Amino acid sequence: MKDLSAQEFKSLTTDFIILDVREKLEYYTFNIGGLNIPLGKLPQLIVDEDLELDAEKHIVVVCQRGLRSKTAKVILQNAGYKNVSNLLGGINMLQRIA
Repeated sequence: MKDLSAQEFKSLTTDFIILDVREKLEYYTFNIGGLNIPLGKLPQLIVDEDLELDAEKHIVVVCQRGLRSKTAKVILQNAGYKNVSNLLGGINMLQRIA
C-alpha cells in the first residue's frame, strides 16, 4: 500500500489499525492512540508469532518523523503483511497541520 500524508491520514474513513513504533516514554508523552510496539521489539514479536495484528486490516505505522515507521513498514511487509502504510512526516507533521 502507498504511504500516507498527514492530510490523507486525517481523512481516512475505513477501518484501520494505528501501530506506533516509538519508545514507551515517547508514546506516553504524546500519542494519537493505537498499539505501541517500539521498533526494536517488532522483529522478535514477529519471529515469536506474538504480534497481535490483524493482517487483513489496513495498518498505519507511525513514529515521530516517519523514519522508524518506514523501517517498521518494511519489516511487516517482509513478514507477509500486505496492507501497511507509513505516515509520512510522522506525528510531527500531524501536529503541524492540526
